[in-house]
Amino acid sequence: MHLQDNGFEVEEVNVIDLAPVKRQYGVTQALESCHTAVVDGYVVEGHVPADLVHRLLDERPDVTGLAVPGMPIGSPGMETPGRQPERYQVLTFDRDGTVEVYATR
Repeated sequence: MHLQDNGFEVEEVNVIDLAPVKRQYGVTQALESCHTAVVDGYVVEGHVPADLVHRLLDERPDVTGLAVPGMPIGSPGMETPGRQPERYQVLTFDRDGTVEVYATR
């Protein structure tokens, strides 16, 4: 797993329906991806690069978390041999609905 490979301790919890989990942590449908994590109080939605999670924890901005909506080719865990990586945005979000670009990859 990408986060484990980059120094994070990961506890995997499989659930049948992630929608209630996503709503609990303030992840809107527009931000959704395939999995949701909580890292030191921040929500990490989707295929967020580990270096940006480290940056988030260093900077400690006043946001709910980071999200990479969908599953862009070339994001961590979505590397596809023979396919050019897509450019994608890593977004910050908060419970008030504010979404901003944190990084572009």
